Amino acid sequence: MLAKPATSSKALSSLHQRVGPCIASASRLPPPSSSRQQRRNLATVQDGTPKRTHGNLPDQDRIFTNLYGHHGADLKSAMKYGDWHKTKEIILKGHDWIISEIKASGLRGRGGAGFPSGMKWSFMNFKDWDKDTKPRYLVVNADEGEPGTCKDREIMRKDPHKLVEGCLVAGRAMNCTAAYIYIRGEFYHEATVLQRAIQEAYKAGLLGKNACGSGYDFDVFIHRGMGAYVCGEETSLIESLEGKPGKPRLKPPFPAAVGLFGCPSTVANVETIAVAPTICRRGASWFNSFGRERNSGTKLFCISGHVNNPCTVEEEMSIPLRELIDKHCGGVRGGWDNLKAIIPGGSSTPILPRRICDEQLMDFDALKDSQSGLGTAAVIVMDQSTDVVRAIARLSKFYHHESCGQCTPCREGSKWTDQIMQRFEKGEGREREIDMLQELTKQVEGHTICALGEAFAWPLQGLIRHFRPELEERIRQTKVQGGEPLAGGWVHDAQKRGMLIAPGQ
Repeated sequence: MLAKPATSSKALSSLHQRVGPCIASASRLPPPSSSRQQRRNLATVQDGTPKRTHGNLPDQDRIFTNLYGHHGADLKSAMKYGDWHKTKEIILKGHDWIISEIKASGLRGRGGAGFPSGMKWSFMNFKDWDKDTKPRYLVVNADEGEPGTCKDREIMRKDPHKLVEGCLVAGRAMNCTAAYIYIRGEFYHEATVLQRAIQEAYKAGLLGKNACGSGYDFDVFIHRGMGAYVCGEETSLIESLEGKPGKPRLKPPFPAAVGLFGCPSTVANVETIAVAPTICRRGASWFNSFGRERNSGTKLFCISGHVNNPCTVEEEMSIPLRELIDKHCGGVRGGWDNLKAIIPGGSSTPILPRRICDEQLMDFDALKDSQSGLGTAAVIVMDQSTDVVRAIARLSKFYHHESCGQCTPCREGSKWTDQIMQRFEKGEGREREIDMLQELTKQVEGHTICALGEAFAWPLQGLIRHFRPELEERIRQTKVQGGEPLAGGWVHDAQKRGMLIAPGQ
């Protein structure tokens, strides 16, 4: 058996000298895990900030309290529910205060573009504006012609005093002398209710000379349009208001410099104007507390299509799309699994398939990230029974009909896209024509005076982006059943019938 060698005392002392300081310093180190957790003060993946969910707006925070007509639309009922409360104090605070409140609230235009309202209103108060002797106008765009949109008519029908008071407050912010409400010609009942509300406000001294006893003179007029979709564009609306054909103007000059009757003017949406008094009363921070950053406030959503309970509802911005439909509309017809696609912001915004709708938030930035847009927040729901090709073809026909014809890309492009989509609906086309249609929409987009060019191009781009397989399958089925169609949409046996076709086929 081998014996273990003995360790000398000299070697032990040398080892102690080397190891001893290390042991002493180690004893001064904090415990490995518990102390580190106590001293850590930076955010980590494990910590994480709780994710805030938006939606479930309490009733006390709703601006439009009579959206469903639970009480009258008269002045007495409106004042009972908070309208015209402290309006005189708001007006006396002056235009700078009102505009600063609107800016701080984060309000963005509710007509579709989403431009910051406070900034837009401030353009009217340019340098030496008070030395300009011309009148100044607020023009309210009540020409709600976007297919699927039904929010402004509900305000004018049920809560007209919200709009009338909003005209006064917004008019004071821009130092306007009068407001013109351009209302769609088909809104006969809404125009009657709104006119009655204006007459009540005049009778009570809330409008006209010395409005609300503030020393500020302000008038409100209604002008009824004739139902042209293009008159929803601000300069087309101004042209129509002046008695001319509703065709958009080139900009610049912008309406804030040369607008209605050649005077400084601002065109704003009904909902944007109607929420201004409540923001001033309850404070910008209250309105800004709803929704995500840059997407503040509450919003009217119009949900239609294949849902169990179509409705217009006021909810918080950034609410999840699925929650909006399930909570307020009773869900999609046949359940969420039966959903095929949704148009999230009116007919001019690109369509979204179900896989995107599952996690989609309803605000300007989130929908922009999904290659769509909030627009007027008109949600059109389509279940699995929907023929999306036919649905988008119908929209193409609408925009072709509504084009004013002033711009060549829009005039010709809307006609071509309508003709192409009519053929695609029947499967009469070639697969390469899908790329030709995409290229055509890109040639129109950004090359027209107003946004109608984008309005008919974007739905087609959304269809090709998400539902191209359906287009291709329809073309293949037609090819199998009756032969491949010839270029230009001619049927496969057109030459045998004696028809003139493009050469080289």
